[in-house]
Parts: sequence; structure tokens; C-alpha cells
Amino acid sequence: MKYQRPLILGMGTLAALAASAQQRPNIIYIMCDDMGYGDLGCYGQQYIATPHIDRLASEGMRFTQAYAGSPVSAPSRATFMTGQHTGHTHVRGNKEYWRDSGTVKYGNNTDYKTVGQEPYATNHKIIPEILKDNGYHTGMFGKWAGGYEGSASTPDKRGIDEFYGYICQFQAHAYFPNFLNKYSRQDGDKGVTREVLEQNITHKMYGDDYANRSQYSSDLIHQHALAWLDKQTADEPFLGIFTYTLPHAELRQPEDSILLAYKGHFCTEKSFAGQEASRYNPTDIAHAQFAAMITRLDAQVGQIMEKLEEKGLAENTVLIFTSDNGPHEEGGADPTFFNRDGLLQGLKRSTYEGGIRIPFIVRWPAKLKAGTESDHQFAFYDLMATFCDIAGIDNYESRYRNAALGDKDYFDGISIYPTLTGEGKQEEHSHLYWEFHETDMMGVRMGNWKLVVKSGTPRLYDLSTDLHEDNNVAAKHPDIVRQMVDYIYEDHTESSLFKVTLPSR
Repeated sequence: MKYQRPLILGMGTLAALAASAQQRPNIIYIMCDDMGYGDLGCYGQQYIATPHIDRLASEGMRFTQAYAGSPVSAPSRATFMTGQHTGHTHVRGNKEYWRDSGTVKYGNNTDYKTVGQEPYATNHKIIPEILKDNGYHTGMFGKWAGGYEGSASTPDKRGIDEFYGYICQFQAHAYFPNFLNKYSRQDGDKGVTREVLEQNITHKMYGDDYANRSQYSSDLIHQHALAWLDKQTADEPFLGIFTYTLPHAELRQPEDSILLAYKGHFCTEKSFAGQEASRYNPTDIAHAQFAAMITRLDAQVGQIMEKLEEKGLAENTVLIFTSDNGPHEEGGADPTFFNRDGLLQGLKRSTYEGGIRIPFIVRWPAKLKAGTESDHQFAFYDLMATFCDIAGIDNYESRYRNAALGDKDYFDGISIYPTLTGEGKQEEHSHLYWEFHETDMMGVRMGNWKLVVKSGTPRLYDLSTDLHEDNNVAAKHPDIVRQMVDYIYEDHTESSLFKVTLPSR
């Protein structure tokens, strides 16, 4: 079901075009980092306060069977940006470009000359390029992870008007970094540059002196996002992609009222000795740090909601909150402690449910009934189609398909617009698909059947009776296994960079 733009009769002036543009919905997409399915109060969390996100759920739609595009960061974001699953999209893993780039000094700290990950394919359009081409202002704040500095795929080259945050997800491990990246088309910037955090670099990146750094990236990114949002008006639609880094490790943040509310309040605390090579500083209060990071993120979401309401934009803004993949154990995080119900098996990097099923909440007062819940099965690669429907962009696949690639320029998504609005019949996927080379895992969801493939060996689970994926019933249902393996062979295209072991047919 396509979004129907309002019909304006007898008006051919610029004023009429502006009036039409006013009525196109805005989109704010908040994707946090490594938050598990059970880390929010509205998804059953009992130890961490998330009142603002819980309110967002009560005012919108909470999805119970939404999926990330991958069990790890860069490829999951790639599926969102490209509308392609990991059998088709170019970026299928966290390929790094900083390791051999040489070094540069910031004060007494050594950092890398070039940072970032494998670039998105430039011969395939991504979401901000499409929406910008259709009159949307575009801003992105947080983590990019879609190309290294100086590559052909940085925010300034991929449809983003304003960017502030981390080009590189390795850099994002540190919350008090040496620098952040920035770009503003409005300010006339020629490309993405580094903003050196001058106070931070007077102190060391690791050890006791690290605590003296005061320029906290999460606050800086959030303040830039709010400033950009404050510049938006009802005159022209906007797309904000807020890829906030909380609650990913490291477990460090300002020792303010949010952290103090948890410090000393857990019966069981956890120490983490640190891991300098990964930029994870040590902490003696890992549980308090993690809980406070989620509550801090919740407060930031609350401020975004407040800003939309203050500017009169909330009614016509589609506000989405989600996470890029399942929970992590890096840096001292303890998902077992915070999710003791053990609802889902697996963590980040796994194609079991715990690695890919994520919280997903949508509020859209103009169209979506408050306080609703949906068990519709979809994945991040459905969001390009959804955003195009919201924006009234018809026939986006034919309009933006690369003619040189033809039907090999894949668009894998199915819009969830009918589920959000109740308008039209929701089309369903025959199946959902994942692959991830680091753990040599694949996954297929077909109705209630879930196939997990590890190093070429398939395991079958019936999620209707076995949500934790404990009982492999592949031997009892060879026909189902065969059908789902056939889907793998249909969906998988070879990648020289990200290789997985296919099951036998």
C-alpha cells in the first residue's frame, strides 16, 4: 500500500508545492547499538528504568518478531541502508580499514591515519540518497560504519546533508575518543573531516588518566542531533538517522545522577579488567555502568520526543526506535545477568534468535493507533520499501535500480506500511534470511520454522513450541529442511570478502 500524497487542486505555484511538502511525513530512525530484545521495560526488563521508551511503546506499536539484518553491526546497518539481505548486500561483515593505515599523534595518544569499514557499494542507491532525491532534508548522527575515511562511501557522498559522530565503529568503542567526524553541506564542507576533542587528548586513552577526559561522545552526538532537529520545520520533510552508540561497550560514562542511581544498588556487581587493544577501559561496576547507559539512552529518546512536541512536529513524524543486533559481552557487559528469563538463545554474532531478534517500536500519531502490538515478521531490509511508502515515493525499485546491473541490483524488502497504518493488505515474506561469515552461520525463518546453519550443518526448530531453540527436529522434518535449504541457495550470492559454508542439498 503506497502512501497517498494529498491532492491540491488549482494550484501550480511554489507555495502550493510547499504546502504539499508540509504534509509528507518526517522520519526519525533511532538505532542504538547492541541492545538485546529484553533490555527495555516494555519488553520485560526488570532491573533497568526506561520510562521514555516505554511511553513511546504505549503511544505507538511494539513489534515482537522484528529482526535485525545481521547479528553484527556493519552488515546489519548495511541491510537497513540498502534494502538488501546479507545474501545480496555487499557489506556482510565488519571488515576494517584502520589496522594498517599508519598512525598519527593526538597529544601523547597514538591513533590511526585512516579509520572505517568496508564501503557500501556505490552502484546501488541507499535510503538517504533516495529520500534526499525526493526532497527530504537528511541528517545522520552517531555511527556510520558504511565506508572508511576518504572512500567513495562516506556520508557526504551518500545523500547525508549533515553528519556528526563516528565514521568508524572501532573508534566508537571509546566514549571519550581523540576525535569525532563531522560534515555539514549547509556550512559548505567539502567532505567529512575530523573534529579533535582538545580536552580529551590532554589525557591518556587508557588507564587511570582516562577518567580525566570530559568530552563524552554520546552527549556530543546527541546535542548535534537535537540542534539539527531544532532547525527542521513543517515546511519541508526530513529524515533523521540517529545511530546512537549506547549501550555498546566500553562501560564508561560521566559519573552523574544517572550512573549514581545504579552505583551500589545491585546485589551482584561485576568487575572488568579492561582490554586496551579493543579500547575497553576497566570498570569495577560493570552492572551499574550498563544499566545507566540504557537509562541514559532512554533519557535521550525522551528529549527527542520532547523536541518534536515542542516544535509541533510529533503528529506528522514517524519515530522509530530499534537496535542493530542482539546483546554483547564485550567490555564486561553481562547479558545473562540482565536477561535472566533466558527467553532467547544466542548473543551478538549468532543467527539464533538472541543474536537477531530486536526491540522495534514505531510511533506515528497521524496514522498509527496507540498502544498496539504486532507479531508481523520482518527485517531491516524491509525498511527501504517502508520509508518509500511513507514518503510517497512510488516505484522506487524501477526508479533507482542500476540499469547496468539489471535484476542483479537487488531490492529485497516488503513494506510494512499496511501493518503500521491498517491501510491495505500486508504482504508477507515467504521467509527471512541471514548469513554471517565470522561465526560461519546462516539463518532462515519460514513461518514458525527456524533453520540455523553452523559450518554447513542445518538445525531445525519450531519456534511456536521451542522459542529458545533447544530441540533440533531436523531429522523429523527432512522436507522442511530441504525447502529451507533451497531458500538459502536462492538467496545466497558469492562474496569474495565474506565467505560462509552452505549446507548440502
